[in-house]
Amino acid sequence: MNSWRFLNEEIQLAEISEASFAKPQIIFKHSTTCGISAHAEHILGESTTHLADVADLHYLDLLRFRSVSNLVADRFSVPHQSPQIIVVRNGKAIYNSSHYSINPAKILASLN
Repeated sequence: MNSWRFLNEEIQLAEISEASFAKPQIIFKHSTTCGISAHAEHILGESTTHLADVADLHYLDLLRFRSVSNLVADRFSVPHQSPQIIVVRNGKAIYNSSHYSINPAKILASLN
């Protein structure tokens, strides 16, 4: 997942929100101890190139950075889930999915 930028500071959320006015932003909230999350990470890894063509990608280890994870939920008005994908455009979450619903094709479709 080389194209993914690590999200580990609260200040980055303001940067992500601002950048979303120019290009969609995708946040992947990942639990490093969860099998479902590992499955989602694998699926996303196979589609990283396609996603990176249309959006900036952000990876959040929510176990190490729980305060950032909580702030993501608050700032973008989405319930906390793990694993979770959040697509941000124009400062707002326009799409989110979690667990086995994480599907790169649906993420791409949300950007159209």
